[in-house]
Amino acid sequence: MSTASQNIEQPTSFVFSEETLEKANAVIAKYPEGRQQSAVMPLLDLAQRQNDNWLPVAAMDYVADLLKMPPMKVYEVAHFYTMYNTKPVGKNHVQVCTNISCFLRGSDKIIAACKDTLGIGLGQTTEDGEFTLSEVECLGACVNAPMIQVNDDYYEDLTEESTKAILEALKNGKQPKTGPQGDRQGCQPAGGLTSLKEGS
Repeated sequence: MSTASQNIEQPTSFVFSEETLEKANAVIAKYPEGRQQSAVMPLLDLAQRQNDNWLPVAAMDYVADLLKMPPMKVYEVAHFYTMYNTKPVGKNHVQVCTNISCFLRGSDKIIAACKDTLGIGLGQTTEDGEFTLSEVECLGACVNAPMIQVNDDYYEDLTEESTKAILEALKNGKQPKTGPQGDRQGCQPAGGLTSLKEGS
């Protein structure tokens, strides 16, 4: 466990709710006998979703016990992947991709827009607990760079203006349109289709 995790007020216990346990058992059943520990990642995700989008040590221990694996192996998984939050995050976890494609298309300006709109820096949470701002590596939407992920939603083809508009909408309790923020559909070329056109 990291020092950061040890300095956070940790709950003393954690158990899956009846509904979450049902989902967990369905996941575990997908793996062949003797390979149930392979379910560690989806089970950590279920634990995180049940616990306000972060994983306390008690939740990691619970998953380890459920899968009959050493707790340290679960801690290693939880601390390796950025999809797991080992400390509390805001209601809206804003993750800005700064990998090569996003960087080349202006992710530094997207970070600046986030900082300006939210009034916090990277790794910080707003005083009201509504937003946490994080820098992450590739989120897999390279063709629509730059992009951010807010909780489970992707916002792509961003500009400083569209980034600010998304965050302001979230501040006001609205659900902004997900996906590309320009006028293209999905990951079509920015200027429209160039091949496989009807009648060509």
